[in-house]
Amino acid sequence: MITPESHPQRLRVAHLNPNAPTTFHLRPDDGVRSALAAELGLDALTRLDFRGTLRAHGTDSWLLTATLAARVTQPCVITLKPVRTDISEPVRIQFSPHVAAPEGDEAEMPDETLEPLGNFIDLTAIMVEALSLALPAYPRAAGASLPQAPVADEEASDTRRPFAGLDKLLGGKDSES
Repeated sequence: MITPESHPQRLRVAHLNPNAPTTFHLRPDDGVRSALAAELGLDALTRLDFRGTLRAHGTDSWLLTATLAARVTQPCVITLKPVRTDISEPVRIQFSPHVAAPEGDEAEMPDETLEPLGNFIDLTAIMVEALSLALPAYPRAAGASLPQAPVADEEASDTRRPFAGLDKLLGGKDSES
């Protein structure tokens, strides 16, 4: 991986120059990509490149614009054969001190491109999140398809009524009372 001294992966907001953009370029080495592939459930992550700029936006916010490029291999959801996918995604995030961090385990942010501004901006975390969001949810190998489900008859669908006799049972209780 690129040495943190020359290309830091966590940027201290107080040290950023508001008058000039801060450029970054992250290219994790084989070991980091292998660990990341295991964490994300990928068969392989052969390429990962995250580059962009961070610049002041307004009087107290920061805007990150970047491009994520990756090559991933995932198992096909139907055949389990390896499926290789090339990913190229733009990333745009505005960090603002006026945004509160969500509370709770599954809280949603109102705007996906708006993040709370803390003391640091973690470029590695942004790269990993962008990659996980860009992964195909259901990768399919070429020519893989699900078998066609048989069409149900109308008569068969009428016979599958599990609560059909329930009204008679309930009606019988009312008449006894």
